[in-house]
This record gives sequence, structure tokens and C-alpha cells, in this order.
Amino acid sequence: MTTVGTRSAGSALDRVEGLEKVTGRARYAFEHLPVDLAYAVPVQAAIARGEVRSVDVDAALERPGVIAVLWHGNAPRLASTDNADLAVLQSPRVAFRGQYVAVVVAETLEDAKEAARLLQVGYATEEHDVRLRTDHPKMYRPERVNPTYPADTERGDPDTALTVAPVVVDAVYSTPAEHNNPMEPHATIATWDGDALTLNDSNQGASAARDTVASLFGVPPGSVRVISPHVGGGFGSKGTPRPNVVVAALAARHIGRPVKLAVTRQQMFAVTGYRTPTIQRVRLGADAEGRLTAIVHDAFEQSSTITEFAEQTTTPTRIMYAAPHRRTTHRLVRLDVPTPSWMRAPGECPGMFALESAMDELAIACKLDPVELRIRNEPGVDPESGLPFSSRNLVACLREGARRFGWADRDPTPGVRREGRLLIGTGVASSTYPAYRSPSRASALAHPDGRFTVRIAAADIGTGARTVLTQLAADALGSSPDEVTMEIGDSVLPAASLAGGSMGTASWGTAVVRACEALMEELDRRGGDVPADGLEATADTAEEIRGARRLARHAFGAQFAEVGVDVDSGETRVLRLLGVFAAGRIVNPKTARSQFIGGMTMGMSMALFEESLMDDRFGDYLNRDLAQYHVAACADVRDVDAFWVEEDDPDLNPMGTKGIGEIGIVGTAAAVANAVHHATGVRIRDLPIRLDKLVR
Repeated sequence: MTTVGTRSAGSALDRVEGLEKVTGRARYAFEHLPVDLAYAVPVQAAIARGEVRSVDVDAALERPGVIAVLWHGNAPRLASTDNADLAVLQSPRVAFRGQYVAVVVAETLEDAKEAARLLQVGYATEEHDVRLRTDHPKMYRPERVNPTYPADTERGDPDTALTVAPVVVDAVYSTPAEHNNPMEPHATIATWDGDALTLNDSNQGASAARDTVASLFGVPPGSVRVISPHVGGGFGSKGTPRPNVVVAALAARHIGRPVKLAVTRQQMFAVTGYRTPTIQRVRLGADAEGRLTAIVHDAFEQSSTITEFAEQTTTPTRIMYAAPHRRTTHRLVRLDVPTPSWMRAPGECPGMFALESAMDELAIACKLDPVELRIRNEPGVDPESGLPFSSRNLVACLREGARRFGWADRDPTPGVRREGRLLIGTGVASSTYPAYRSPSRASALAHPDGRFTVRIAAADIGTGARTVLTQLAADALGSSPDEVTMEIGDSVLPAASLAGGSMGTASWGTAVVRACEALMEELDRRGGDVPADGLEATADTAEEIRGARRLARHAFGAQFAEVGVDVDSGETRVLRLLGVFAAGRIVNPKTARSQFIGGMTMGMSMALFEESLMDDRFGDYLNRDLAQYHVAACADVRDVDAFWVEEDDPDLNPMGTKGIGEIGIVGTAAAVANAVHHATGVRIRDLPIRLDKLVR
């Protein structure tokens, strides 16, 4: 055993599962092959609102290989239908186009696909409404926004302050619907053994998925096992079970055999979540020196008619900049569309596009450098709650980023720098994301041979969580990473929070460290003696988290972008992206840099490409695959880099970490848009920045 004092955290350890992945030994949900497996292919609603009146089951059952056709008329009943999005095949109502209305189960995938294609479903169609607009008569204020923030906040008298402010920016910004597109689509294999259900499923939290499914089917949580050791991306779309999980389990129960259901890329655009489109009005009032006197940020969003999901779009505005008069609001309308859900940095991502674009406009109006404007409005405490920040190093990120980017040489005049056919511009934006932590449990087992096994039902969705937890465990055990086996991704392991909200390392790491500390204390009491069957210790962090000191806990960052815009066509290329972040202690610089760069690439994609196009008459998104829904590819990311400032924050958790998975996307789209304005003099307030908008 390595001597106590070895430090693994902070080193660029290679991913501990890397060899499994590159050699193909890592098994994803779709790749399991239980005995007597059948295949399910869902049938999607061809209308946006109405009812299913008939399904021609007999004709489908006559086709070769077809085992069963399930619809609301014959599907097994769920014990609970409280979650309307998961009450699949329980009602004739159609709430949006693409909703699952039937499923064909067959011996082969090909047989199921063909029968599903030919299945005749009769509908009673009703008028639908799918367009978000600020003057919608059914627009309302939700009670709260994701996860539990108040919908509106107000301090002082912002309306009067705006009236008397020497400088005012008043602009409307909009972002389109955007769809999560992880490399691995959603997939589930459901197997019943009596009342016990096993799910091989691609998800971001086995413990939460187990509890949700158990409630739906009316069985104890211990009767459901969710296995998900490897996940090929999620970005929020796999944070909770989706209809594919329920349909697979219903079908498996109905036919008494294991059933596999893989969601196609096209189906994902209807049934696995997306980022709501937003319309945002930002009003900033400032004195002649650029010090903010008023901030007003209003957001308009959509949800479905069956479930309320209100994105927390204006919440980052509540903590970003000092101003005595401030108001933030959210308004929501329920439309005949799929329910929006989490997508990387929900709320903060679209909200900071609007705020940071408005800050750029304010800097121009005040004739101030955009970096200096942000520094000038740095708050000493949380502007709304008055709580002290556990740590806040936004200014350090801005200054370090400006130094690395060469910001000091920038001519602020728009449209004056040209290289050949390209107009060149640079832009900056701030970023932030809350430092969340949720209760989790873990166990640590010492073996007589000096090795350790640490268990927690965490999820590694490609972030490197398995590696980072191994490093944290090794340090707490006074061991080395190669002597620690980390078991994750299975609901039979100690319960863990889901991989979301950039809280994985903070939540799971706390439980892992505490379990390892408890094990070391027990080993010390025993003089290092380990029984033949091993020695185990456990930890539950619920009480520790409840007792944490009240502080404003956030990560911060600054993104800098350089763009080239073709003077004739308006085509925009991002030439450089630089991010500098203050995110607590960085446990693994290799995986951290990957996360920051991944987020920034996704933010650039948001700025230039991503847009789900709604057809009002059809009632659905038209571009439902990666041939038409465009995302950034390697050729689009020419020069991207990420750095961080050292940050010591012992009030966060035992490791001093903040989340890094989402902050990279926050602010990036605004930095690109601000750079496009600097290059061209054209302000694009409606994403994405398509060439037709610039040419026009």
C-alpha cells in the first residue's frame, strides 16, 4: 500500500476506463443481448393535438415476426400517471406531434420497423398552437422556475431608475429551440423476472431512474435495478427517464420477454427533451461612468400542455453585477409542443447570451472597454440575497483572459479591421454557474491484499467522473489510483444524485471522501488489520449538506472570441476561442480542460448553427436529424483553449471543487455575437448568427 500523503488529485491522470472504451470492451445499453430478446419500435403521433380513435392492430399482427402491438387500448396500466410525460400509452390524448401512440414488438428490429411503418392509426384532429410569442393570451407567471427559484425578483425601483439613468440599453434578444444530441441516442433493454425489473439504460442517474420507474409500475424501489456503467453523452436529456424506458418496460411485461428499444435520432427531437426557445428583454441603466443603476431582465418561454417546465433564464442576472435597482421575471405559455427539459447549463446559457450581449451594447454606449465595464460593476456580495460569496474571481478571469488573448491591442471601432475577404472582430462575455451539491452515499472496502473497492451509483456520461472519483478516493485512502477500483453506474450501489447541474464531483466526491475517511479511521483503530472478507465503511452526506453555511456559491469565467466574417457572403468563422475560469480546485487538469473546451465548442455551435425550426401548420420541428440540425464539427473549431485561475474555497466541500461541465457553454454565444458586431457593426440579437441576417 502506498504511504499516506500521496496526492493524486491535481494530476492529469488518464481516464481509468479509457482502454475499455478504445478496445470496445465497454458495454453501452444497446449492446447487451439477453436471451430471447425482442425488439420494440414506437409509432409517433402524426398530429399535434387531438385523440387516437383507432389502431389497426390485426393487420400489423399478421405481418412476419410481429409479436405484439401495444396502444392505449391494450397496454398494461401504470400504477401512477402523475408524470404525464411518462404516462405512455395510457390515454387516447395526443399532446404534441411525435408523441408515442403505439409500439410494435417483433422478433427482429427489421420486422418491428416495417410493421410500425405500416401501422394504421386513426385520429380526431384538433386545432393546435405551437408558436411562442410575448403577447400570447395564455402567458402566465409560474410559481417557480427550475429547480426551485422564485419566478420573479425585485429590489428598489427599477422603472424610475431607468427613467432617470443617463445611459439606457433596452433590447430584445431571442434564442431558438435547441435539441440535445448526445453521440449515443437513448436506449433501453427491459427484463422482468416476476415483479422484479432490470433496465440496461443510458441515463444520467441510476438511483433517480430506479425510483421513478418503481413508482410508475407500483413496485418497491428494491425491485427495480438500473444498470448504466457507460453513457455516451447526455447534456441533460438523460437526466430523468424518458418515454423509451417506460415503453420498453410495458412491452417486456406484456410479452414476458426482454425487450430492446433504441430511440432513433429523428425520434429524439420529440421525446427526449430540448431547450425552450426564449424571448428576452433586457434593460440596463447606467451613469456616465458606466456604473449600473438598474437591471431589468424579462424572459418569455414555452412548455407543453401536459407538464410545466420553466427554465430559470434570468437567474444568473440576479448575481452577476451590482445595481441598486433590479428586477427579473419569467413568463410561460403552455403550447401543443413536447415538454422542454434540461440542456447543458439550462437557464444560464440563454439568459447570459441576452445579459452579456446587452452589457456589450452598454459598453459601446458608455464608450468604455467591455472588460472594464464588467470589472467596474463587480459586486462585493450577492446583489439580491446579500449573502457573501464563498469565492468570486470573475475579475481575475477577465484580466487573465484579456492578457492571454491580447485584448489590450484591440481597436474598439466596429468594422475597421480586415484581412483579405474577412472582416475581423473580437468579443468578450462573462460566464457563471451555481456550485450545487446534493446528498449521496458511498462505501469503501479494504481488501487484505492492500487494494480498495469504492462503490457509488454515480454516472460517468463522458465527463471523466469515474477517473476523478478514483483520484479523490486514492488520496483519502493514502493509496494510489491503480490500487482503487471504482464501481459506478448501477442502482444496487449506494444511492447517488444524478449527473446534472455540474454537481457530480461535488456531490459524489463528498460521499466518496467521507466513506474513505471512515474506512481509514476504522483501519487505524484495528492497527491496519484487514479481515479475510475485507473491511467496509459507508457514508451518507445528507446531514453534512443540510448543515452547510449559507453562502452564494458560484463558478465564474470569461470567454474571448475572435471571428472572421466574409465581407460578401456573411459567412462567419470563429478564428479563436479562449476561456478562463474560476471553478474551485481542479482535480484533473486533463479531463477539466476537455470539459471546458467541450462546453465552449457547444456555445460556439449555439451562436452560429443550432436551431430547431418549427412549422406552425405542421406543428413540429422540421430539421430532425444531424444532416439538417447543424452542430459544430472539428473544422469549425480552429483554435480553442481553456485555462483557470487557482481558487481555494474550503466552504464548498471537502475537495474545494465547483462544477465545470456547464460553465464553458455559458457566455460563449454572447462572446461570439459581440465579436461579430465588432467585426461588422451589425448587432445580431436573434440566434443563430446566420449569414442571411448579416447580409440583410
